[in-house]
Amino acid sequence: MASAQLRVAVVCSSNQNRSMEAHYLLSQKGFAVRSFGTGSCVRLPGPAPDKPNLYDYSTTYDAIYQDLLRKDPELYARNGVLRMLRRNRAIKLRPEQFASCREPFDLILTCEERVYDQVVRELTAREQETLQLVHVVNVDIQDNYREARLGAVLLCELCQCVSLLDDMDSDLAELLLEFEEHSGQPFLHTACFY
Repeated sequence: MASAQLRVAVVCSSNQNRSMEAHYLLSQKGFAVRSFGTGSCVRLPGPAPDKPNLYDYSTTYDAIYQDLLRKDPELYARNGVLRMLRRNRAIKLRPEQFASCREPFDLILTCEERVYDQVVRELTAREQETLQLVHVVNVDIQDNYREARLGAVLLCELCQCVSLLDDMDSDLAELLLEFEEHSGQPFLHTACFY
C-alpha cells in the first residue's frame, strides 16, 4: 500500500500540538492525512493552570493566534503557543472535532489513552454502514513541543512501515510488537468498522 493510498487520521485532545505536529510531518512525507481533537472545545494554556483559553472548534487558528496576541504576546511567545499556532494555520484553517468527521480512514493514530478510548467509543457508537475495517492505534505522547516532535517522528515511521505491509489487517499486530520493542513504548490497538 503506497503512502498516498493509506488514509490516516491523527487525533489528540484539542487538535493543536501532538496531532498537528504529526499531521505536518506525515503530509511532508506524502501521506493522505487529517487531524482532529476529541475534546468538547479547544483548550490552550492560559496565564495560570486553572485559567485555560477555551475556543469553539469553529474558531480558526488565525483567530486564536490574534486573540492570544491581544491578551499577552510575551507569555504566548515564551510558552511556544504562538509558534505552534503559526505552524497550525499553515497546515489547515481550523481545528476539527473527530466526532463530526464521517470520512473513512485505514488507520487512526491517537496520542493518549483517554483520546484512544474516546475515538473507539465514537466509532462503535456509530451505525455500521460499509463494514470497512479501520485500525485504531494509540501511543502515549506527552503534550509538549519536544515530545510532540519525537512522537510525530515515531508515528511517521510507523505509517511508513504500515504502507509497506502486504496485508495490513493481518500484519499490523506483529508490526506494532516490533515498534514496542524498538521504541520502548506500549501501543494499544483495536479494530473498528464503518
